[in-house]
Amino acid sequence: MSLAVDFLEARGEPAWDDFVMQAPDATLFHLSGWRRVIEKAFGHRTFYLVARRGSNVCGVLPLTQVKSFLFGNSLISNAFCVQGGIVASDAEAGEHLRAEAVRVAQELKVDSLEFRAASGAPPPWQTKSGLYAIFRRPLATDDETNFKSIPKIRRKKIRKAMNNGLTSQIDSGVDRLHHVYAQSVRRLGTPVFSRRYFRLLKEAFGSSCEVLTVLHRGDPVASSMIFYFRDKMMTYYGGGDFDARNLAANDFMYWEIIRRGCERGAAVFDFGRSKVGTGSYLFKEEWGFEPTPLAYEYFLRESQVIPEINPLNPKYQLAIKAWQRLPLSVTKLIGPAIVRSIG
Repeated sequence: MSLAVDFLEARGEPAWDDFVMQAPDATLFHLSGWRRVIEKAFGHRTFYLVARRGSNVCGVLPLTQVKSFLFGNSLISNAFCVQGGIVASDAEAGEHLRAEAVRVAQELKVDSLEFRAASGAPPPWQTKSGLYAIFRRPLATDDETNFKSIPKIRRKKIRKAMNNGLTSQIDSGVDRLHHVYAQSVRRLGTPVFSRRYFRLLKEAFGSSCEVLTVLHRGDPVASSMIFYFRDKMMTYYGGGDFDARNLAANDFMYWEIIRRGCERGAAVFDFGRSKVGTGSYLFKEEWGFEPTPLAYEYFLRESQVIPEINPLNPKYQLAIKAWQRLPLSVTKLIGPAIVRSIG
C-alpha cells in the first residue's frame, strides 16, 4: 500500500493521538494538543505532519515555526517542549516525514530546522549534544520504598519541611502556580510565560495535567505543573518563592508529586530536562537521579552554525542580569512577549 504524508486536520487528531499513545518512542510532546496550545498562546504557525498507509497512521512529526526579530526564523519539533522529532512505525515512513519537513523548511525560508531528538540522520544534518540531560527513575508502588530510595540529605530536607508545617494541594486553576513560577524564573534571569499559556495547557490536557501547590501557613511557597503520559509522570513548569529554600519547600513539593503520582498509578517519575552544570541539574543528581544526555538534530538552511538560544550563551548574560533586577510586575507584563520568540 502506498504511503502519503499530509498536514494534520482537526478531524484527524484522535487517530494521531491513538498512534502516539501506542508508539514506543513517542512522548507527551507528540500529542496533538500542543498544536492548539501553541497556536492560541503564541500565535505561531504549526505544521503537524502525519504519514498514512490508507487510513492507518504510521508516523507523525509535530512542527512549529518560531519567527522573531530577536532570534531568527526556525522550524522546531517541538517548540516549547523538551522533546519531539519523528515517530514512525517503519523506516520508510520516517524518511518521508523527514523529507517533507525539509521541503516545508525550504518553502518557509527558515534559518534552521530542529528536531528535539536524535536518530542518526545523515549529512547535511548535524547533531548537538552535551547541553541538556533528562532525569528519570522507576517508582515503587508504596510510599515507604519510594521515600527510602531518596538520598539521606534530601529525606532530611523533606522532614524539615514537614516540621515547618508545609502542606500540599491540587489546584483547579493556575493562578498560584503562575505567581510562584514568575518569581522563580525572574531570579534565574529568564522571561516568564503568560498565565493564559498555563490555562490553555490545563484545558488541552484535562486530567492528564495537574497543578500541585505547597502552602506555608496558607500561603503558596512552591508550585509545579505535572503531566501524566501513559505510565509516566513529569514535573514540567514549577518553582518556589523567596522563602521556599529556607522552608525546604521544593524538596517537599517533589516528594508530594511522587507520593500523589503513585496513588494515580504512575510507574516512572520524569524529573524533566536541565542544562548540564546548572543548579537544577545538580539538585536532581542529589535526589539520586542519573542524567541521560539529550541530543538534538539540525538541518541548517541559512544558518552557518547551530542556534544557541539558551541562558548559558555568554551573549545573553547582560540581559539576564538586567532582568533579575526588574520588578516582578514588570517581568509578568513583558516576559510573555519575549518568551514566545524563544521556542
